[in-house]
Amino acid sequence: MREFKRLTPYREALKLLLDDLNEIGETEEVPLEEALGRVLAEDIVSPIDSPPFDRSAVDGYALRAEDTFPAREYNPVELMVVDEIVAGEESKAKVEPGTAVKLMTGSKMPEGANAVLMQEMAEREGDVIRVLRPVAPGQNVAFAGEDVKKGEVILRKGQVLRPQDLALLKSVGFRTVKVRRKPRVGIIVTGDELIEEFDEEALKAGKILESNSVMLKGLVRQYFGEPVFYGVVPDNEDAIRNAIERAKAENDLVLVTGGSAFGDRDFAHRFVNLLFHGTTIKPGRPIGYGERVFIMSGYPVAVFAQFHLYVKHALAKLVGVRNYEVRVKATLTDRIPSQLGRHEFVKVWYENGRARPIRKKGSGIISSLVESNGYVEIPEDSEGYLEGEEVWVTLY
Repeated sequence: MREFKRLTPYREALKLLLDDLNEIGETEEVPLEEALGRVLAEDIVSPIDSPPFDRSAVDGYALRAEDTFPAREYNPVELMVVDEIVAGEESKAKVEPGTAVKLMTGSKMPEGANAVLMQEMAEREGDVIRVLRPVAPGQNVAFAGEDVKKGEVILRKGQVLRPQDLALLKSVGFRTVKVRRKPRVGIIVTGDELIEEFDEEALKAGKILESNSVMLKGLVRQYFGEPVFYGVVPDNEDAIRNAIERAKAENDLVLVTGGSAFGDRDFAHRFVNLLFHGTTIKPGRPIGYGERVFIMSGYPVAVFAQFHLYVKHALAKLVGVRNYEVRVKATLTDRIPSQLGRHEFVKVWYENGRARPIRKKGSGIISSLVESNGYVEIPEDSEGYLEGEEVWVTLY
């Protein structure tokens, strides 16, 4: 079998890939309920102050703080209650010296009041309250614009929308939001040995249940894309060529698993003008890329590594996303050796500031992925990390 003439260094290959891609210009307007995980296509400016008025932060009595300054438990101050309102109502009374308005959390502050006394801090008898403790001006009041001010940029273009972002948008009046169109990602799985449905006799005869497609569909959805599966294609030159040409015409990116090396029946790489073929990553060395097509390994663990090291960055470039990786510092519980010249993808389990390397090896051992929740990258110029060393962990 022919070997690679040159392995492209990981960072060099990544730059070639990203330089080859342009952001998708198309956007779409979607309801907030459907916007979770989508990438914002424009800066969002608040059209209003939020809250839109001064409001009470507690159940209690709106009053003039200066009326309460002399109040002590042994010498309470008496105030007259001139009105009572609930949240959503507006008091018609003006708080004059010596008066108060009973209100609920979220109620609009009445005119003349500058503080709210918690109801537990008062004793009431009829329309009179006895204030047991003083309050300061502004105490227990949420002021207009305290959360968001009118004209303020509240969310930035390229942000991945989270549940709390959607809540903020709704709180200032948005019902829809403009997001980037999801990149369409064609997925082609190749291999004569693969079957899609469980068949005990076929498995005994040497067939293998295909699993890359469901993993890649999930990864594509997780990283801003819309997967399109073209099925399992046999190791037939014409069939693979036709599948790749169709997928290229119908998608923004294409992922082909299998056929990335130089075996007699590795056809996929023959039909794409590749910018690189063979890189320094481990696992997944035979990856190739060109014409928006990734030629990937057939082994699931290698495919998973190739996706995280290359494909997710391509998808992020297409949608112009910011801050799409979660990285944390952790202390290694064990040594991770590495070979110079290899950019290694090392699976770990991260918990409570510590990272435990997963010792199961092999590009076909899917359980090693299940037992990990992140990975450590070891660059080509390193021979690994020592036990107790601090490293960066990228969480899945």
